[in-house]
Amino acid sequence: MELEAVGDLALQIILSKLGSENVGRVACVSKKLQLSASEDPLWSKFCSDELGLSSPLDPLGDPVPSFKEAYKRWREAFRMYPWPLVKRVKRCWDKIENWLSTNFPEAKATLRRGASEADLHEVEEVLKVKLPLPTRILYRVHDGQEITDDEPTARTGRPAGLLGLIGGYAFYGHRVNVYLLPLSQVVLETSHMVRHLGFVTRSQTIVVASSHSIREKLFFLNCRNGQLYVGTRNLPIDGEMMPCVPNRLLKPVHDLKDDPKQDGMLLWLEEHGRRLQSGIIKLREEGKLRSISQYPEEPPLCTTATTNGITVRGSAVFVPEFASPQEDEEKYLFSYSIRMSLLPEGCFLNGNHFTTCQLQWRHWIIRANDALVDDVNGEGVIGQFPLLRPGDKEFVYESCSYQSSSRGSIEGSFTFVPGRLTEPKGSPFRVEVARIPFELPEYIF
Repeated sequence: MELEAVGDLALQIILSKLGSENVGRVACVSKKLQLSASEDPLWSKFCSDELGLSSPLDPLGDPVPSFKEAYKRWREAFRMYPWPLVKRVKRCWDKIENWLSTNFPEAKATLRRGASEADLHEVEEVLKVKLPLPTRILYRVHDGQEITDDEPTARTGRPAGLLGLIGGYAFYGHRVNVYLLPLSQVVLETSHMVRHLGFVTRSQTIVVASSHSIREKLFFLNCRNGQLYVGTRNLPIDGEMMPCVPNRLLKPVHDLKDDPKQDGMLLWLEEHGRRLQSGIIKLREEGKLRSISQYPEEPPLCTTATTNGITVRGSAVFVPEFASPQEDEEKYLFSYSIRMSLLPEGCFLNGNHFTTCQLQWRHWIIRANDALVDDVNGEGVIGQFPLLRPGDKEFVYESCSYQSSSRGSIEGSFTFVPGRLTEPKGSPFRVEVARIPFELPEYIF
């Protein structure tokens, strides 16, 4: 049977299986096939499958008359890049944007429209670099985040905002919230680094993300090998940095013929999107402020123990901006987050029921490579003695610990008093804190 003899519905199904490029070839065969190949439902499927589009939008997010026109504009706009890589980058951004739309729309609103090829060429000319292909496409879809006067800008000294795409952590007054920089800011930050750290020019390195706090956290993309790095405590002294993604995953980033192409920037954002979608990291709310928290919320990186109705959860993050891998003792800093709450049914102890419990004492056992390095006892936590009630939000606090090795842990117990410290209803009892791992991660955020 000839293809032209097939019914319209069957023909549409066949064409949808052929894929967009083959449909273009089939359309040249006859008038009927040309008409069938122009049906918008067909191109709606191609736009959905390849670009994740549910409505006809061009690469800048502007509406166009049809899905066929939308597909055409995407292919024309990215004709200089391998199409499989364009589709992969679009999926990466879609995963992040979909999560932001549902959970953090105010942060999604900071994503800028895509940069033009002219914008990218200007950056390359000014900074004398050749941007990796995946990074170029990432910026073609979104030119970083909009940084307003209320948010951190280069060298202003103003407090960091909390709408950073990557998010961060906070402990002892050190707050980190990482933004993806727009190209204009990439030029400013990189130029500043060139003036103060000569290695940036020699290594073809540019600043792509940052958080401005008392101690800056800066992320650098090496445009030669595609690796993404983060500065350590020694960055201002000797330019020390640590890789943020596994080296084994990097692929050629400039040759159009080699496949697949993946640089540190793409791998980093893909992993970030995966963690957001899977719930490994979530939003943290502090009053009216919301931000993405890098403290893990799911096992095995987040541990949980419940004792007599009190649940304690804990997890840790590596803090690279305070790390000094060349030192003997204080090599790696880990910040840990403790969340404690009372179950809705309250506390049960020796057959008795209590509706409130108050923290009195803490006991920590800290290990490095399974060797005991510290045994800590003290009153309360960070100067507080939280009172737990059923239905209240988790009491959350953060602290930190330096480690001499890249692997360690913290575990221990809290001592609680039924009722209140000023009016105890029973004898103190211990509540387990399960082992919280300290591990140098493969991906550093």
